[in-house]
Amino acid sequence: MSVSSPDIQHGPQLLNSPLSSLPPPAQARVVGAYAKTAVDTARELGADMAQLAEACGLPEIAQPGAALPEAIPVQRYIALLNAAALQLDDVFFGLHVGQRMGLSTFASYGLVLCTCANFRAAAEQTRRFEGLAHDLGRSEIVVEDAVDGSLALAHYRWHSPWLDQPGARHLSESVMAGIHTFVSWLAGGASVPAYALAFVHAAPEDADLAEYQRVFGAPVRFGARVTEASFPALVLDLPLPNADVGMFPPLLRAAEERLAQRLREAGLVEGQASANAAAPEPAIVQAVRECIRTQLRHDRAQLPAVAATLSLSVRTLQRRLAEAEASFTALVEAVRREQVQVLLRDPQLSLTEIAFLLGFSEQSNFNHAFRGWFGCTPAAWRSRASG
Repeated sequence: MSVSSPDIQHGPQLLNSPLSSLPPPAQARVVGAYAKTAVDTARELGADMAQLAEACGLPEIAQPGAALPEAIPVQRYIALLNAAALQLDDVFFGLHVGQRMGLSTFASYGLVLCTCANFRAAAEQTRRFEGLAHDLGRSEIVVEDAVDGSLALAHYRWHSPWLDQPGARHLSESVMAGIHTFVSWLAGGASVPAYALAFVHAAPEDADLAEYQRVFGAPVRFGARVTEASFPALVLDLPLPNADVGMFPPLLRAAEERLAQRLREAGLVEGQASANAAAPEPAIVQAVRECIRTQLRHDRAQLPAVAATLSLSVRTLQRRLAEAEASFTALVEAVRREQVQVLLRDPQLSLTEIAFLLGFSEQSNFNHAFRGWFGCTPAAWRSRASG
């Protein structure tokens, strides 16, 4: 049985909407590592996997030990959740999937979270990189000011354009239960206070809602305006007890590379992906690109600093780039052109911040360079990309 593509609209695509970074519905997918948790949960709970494979259009899951595809269309993943819940008669299947999520589920960016100094940093990296695991929705963190001496509240909100699909309740509940499970793991088993959880969908009929209290350890309400977990804002600055912060920079760079590649694949970033696929860049060019990306995050890319990083003299580096038919100046511009398209899709970054992250000392210089790349202002490009 094949699962047809629903007529999903990812909108409205407002400039400040977390959903503005989602790819078109036909290109939305879930990576195999993320989907594997749901498949394994269904199998552990006794599902007829051949029947389930037919119901969701994923023949691979019928064979024990068979590898899942690298990427699965979102609608097939949601169909998997719905079909498994119906077959198992498990109204809490989504919760049970979320409880089984671990580091391997979030393989594409989970390691980055393990190197964050505190929960605030981990939440920010989740917001940035969850698209590496799936296109099921997007997260945001909203912090409210304290009122009349009360504790300031933070809200982890999850937005999805798929909530009107059969099985969407299990989708939302699996995501939030998965976040809760992973946060507890990051906390080293320590209790993380939560004031409340809220879901957009209605409560399941004729079900013991105490299961939600058992899973989340917090009251849950339904029919809310947005799916969210609310907690004291001070939690955001609690340190992660087992974080290896020294590994944060290299893992962050790797995640940024994968994100840029994902956006190119989805057609959300203009680049030279097809040309590079046909003729891979020489190693020296790849190495210089990586150095440029690193330097831009700290200041501006400088030829002497890149040469020193690669243990080469400036003259030797220039000669080797010339032999590869490349130049340092052209590579800086190429990296900036690619990275700006990723950064502009982040609604929480201002144009001034983006200019700084790309190594421009003046906003006017950034605007001038951008017009040369795309023929419009950064603000106009961002508006068009989010619309």
